[in-house]
Amino acid sequence: MSFKKLLNWYVIVCIGLLCLPLLGLVKTGYGSAINDSPTNKQLLNHAQQSNNENWDIEATAEKTTDLLRPRIELINYQAPNVELASEQEITPSKAGTAHSEEQGKELSSLMHDFLELTKYGRSIHVMAMLMVGFGFLMVFVKRYGYGAVTATYIAVSIVIPYYMFLKTQGIFGEPAELKMDRFILAEFCAASILIAMGAFLGRLKMSQYIILALMFVPSYMINEWIMLENGMGIIPKGQLIDTGGSIVIHQFGAYFGLGVIVRMTSKEDFLKKIDSDKISNQFSMLGSMVLWIFWPSFCSAPAEISRMPLAAVNTVLSLCAATVSTYIASAMIRKKIAIEDMANAALAGGVAIGSACAHTTPQASLIIGFIAGILSVCGFALIQPLIQKALKGIDTCGVHNLHGMPGIFGGLAAIFAAQGVVPGLQIKGVLITFVIAWITGLASGTIVSLFGYRKDSYNDAVEFIVEEEHH
Repeated sequence: MSFKKLLNWYVIVCIGLLCLPLLGLVKTGYGSAINDSPTNKQLLNHAQQSNNENWDIEATAEKTTDLLRPRIELINYQAPNVELASEQEITPSKAGTAHSEEQGKELSSLMHDFLELTKYGRSIHVMAMLMVGFGFLMVFVKRYGYGAVTATYIAVSIVIPYYMFLKTQGIFGEPAELKMDRFILAEFCAASILIAMGAFLGRLKMSQYIILALMFVPSYMINEWIMLENGMGIIPKGQLIDTGGSIVIHQFGAYFGLGVIVRMTSKEDFLKKIDSDKISNQFSMLGSMVLWIFWPSFCSAPAEISRMPLAAVNTVLSLCAATVSTYIASAMIRKKIAIEDMANAALAGGVAIGSACAHTTPQASLIIGFIAGILSVCGFALIQPLIQKALKGIDTCGVHNLHGMPGIFGGLAAIFAAQGVVPGLQIKGVLITFVIAWITGLASGTIVSLFGYRKDSYNDAVEFIVEEEHH
């Protein structure tokens, strides 16, 4: 199929999907019509008060306590003694009030502890994505399986404590205590470095991965500070809609990695084929499925409690739509299904829905995921060679196709799909993230290149004890 025919099909499909609202199948209005019931309206109005709470989960416990306080006071209510004004005694009343307040504080503390415990479950889901999901997704390179999983281990083990340490120091934003919500944000930073690593996977020495991880964390935190905490006064706090990190996590990681490969791709790398086989692709597919399963926890983890179920359901629906559209697009473009497309582009729905997952409708999530899957397959099949030629760098895992373009698409799609979005700020967030990621990635790649290049790319035997293959 020619490129022109492909574009025609793509346009037809997208126009058809966008026309669904006209048929009454999708509720529009920037996601405001998620549910017309009074209960859901109250929850959504309460949840929309501050988008910053999507990233500062400490406020969730306080708001939950405020919602429960009327019930707490009702439980602890004591009927006052009805007496004449001259015979009233104030002391017992004060004692009863103090007792009620003490019980309320105790219950509030218990509720806060319970919420902290629930955060642990979501954090472990995210950790499974980091170690098993990303780790196995990158073992598709036939002779670099050891290197891929070891680099994953090392990067996660460095980034999480490093991020949490910098947060406690208040270097970027206000100092923060080491609580579960900070741990989850540290995991998001680790996810972003793993995305970046996919671009230059197999072409760095193991020590260079460590150096890059150390430079990545402050780079990521600068962008996070600007996007979410009103750093430099560029974007008002809480105004960027990016619950699941389409912009801050995925887009930043992808274009940081592309900046690195400009400096870390040798002439020999262009001539060397990145081999894979049936076994390595099956392990990669395993990693993809682990990511698929836990992605709803990833997107809903920073969401406000009242919106968590909506964020999780929207994420699942977007992933489902992307999986179906990946199959269709791969079969149409390549004439046969490519397992590389299924392992990667099927996840594009999770990337694209990240920004709007807690602020849109399930119907809109299906549309976003469907378009993202097609966009990602087009990236792998048609756009990647052009990008690599322009950058003079090899994108090993195709992070531009899975995280870069779908991340930008998701950030901009929130303008039309989510409630309470300021279009100008959303566009500004996408552009600023691109610039910061590209500049810091290019600078980091330049520094790492001073430590030399890997002699034999995509080969474990350079650094690992490799068992002899028996035929």
